[in-house]
Amino acid sequence: MSKYRWLVSIALGLGVWTIAQPGLTQALVPYSPAFKAEQFEEKGMDLALQVEYLLRFRLDETSVNSAISMAQLATQLAPNRFETWRILGLLYAQQKKVDQSLIALQKAVSLEPKNPVNYFLLGRVYFQQGDYLKAQTNLEQGLKIKPDSIEALFDLGNTKLKLGRFPEAVTSYQKALALDKKFWPALNNIGLVRYEEGNIAGAIKIWQEAIKIDSQQAEPQLALAVALYQQGQTEKAWQTAAKAISLDNQYADLKFLKENLWGERIIQDTQKLLNTPNIQNVLRSLNKTPTATASP
Repeated sequence: MSKYRWLVSIALGLGVWTIAQPGLTQALVPYSPAFKAEQFEEKGMDLALQVEYLLRFRLDETSVNSAISMAQLATQLAPNRFETWRILGLLYAQQKKVDQSLIALQKAVSLEPKNPVNYFLLGRVYFQQGDYLKAQTNLEQGLKIKPDSIEALFDLGNTKLKLGRFPEAVTSYQKALALDKKFWPALNNIGLVRYEEGNIAGAIKIWQEAIKIDSQQAEPQLALAVALYQQGQTEKAWQTAAKAISLDNQYADLKFLKENLWGERIIQDTQKLLNTPNIQNVLRSLNKTPTATASP
C-alpha cells in the first residue's frame, strides 16, 4: 500500500471521531450515562481496529505519530478494553519508547490476564529493555496458555540465549521447529549456540540445513562463511560471505550482528573474515563503508 493510502486511512479514522463528536455532545442530555459509555467504548474500539490495520504496513514518522494519537484516544474512549491498551503498547514499542510501552501492556494484562498475546508482547518489550528475567517470566506465562506459539517459543529461546542458558535456549528453538520444520530462524540460532559452545562442525551442518530451507537469507549464509573460514576453507568462505553481504549488507556491521544475538566468539571470527581483502573489495563494490575494522 502506498504512503498516500496510509495517510488517507488515518485521515478517515480521525474523521470518524471528528464527525461523531458533535453528535455525542448534543446527546449528553437526552441519553442515559449507560448508553453514553457504550457509545464511547464503541468509538474507541473502532479507532483501535483502524490502528491495528495500519500496523500491518511500514509507516513514516508522521503516520506513526498520527497512529499513536489515535491509539491514545482509543484508550480514553475504551479504557476497560485490553485491545486499546495493547495497540498503544505495540506502537510505543515500535517507536522504542519502552517505558511507555510497558505501562500500556501491563494495563492490557491486568484487564485480560488470560490472553497469551498480552504476555508475549510484554515479554518482547522486556527483552527490548534488556530485562531478560522479566521477559522470560512473561513469555513462559503466555506459553502456559498457548504452548504452540512458534514466535513465543523463539522469543523464549532468544531470552535464554541472552541469559547464557544455552541448553534451555536450544530446547525452546527445537520446540518451535517441531511446530514448523521450515522455521529457519530457530535453526539459525541453534547454530549460533553451537558455535559459542565451540562445536563449529555442528554449527556448519545446522546452517547448511537453514540455507536449504531458504537460500535467500543472509544471516545463515554469513554465519556459515565464518565457520568455513575458521576451518580453513577460505575460497568457499569468501564466496559464501560475498553472497550473504550481497543479499543484505547490514550483516557486514558488527553492531547489527550483536543486535541479532551473535555471541562474542563468532563476532571475533566474523571480524577476521570481514577484514580480509576479498571481502573488503566486496564491501567497496556495494558502496558500503566497511564497519568491521573496529574491535568488537
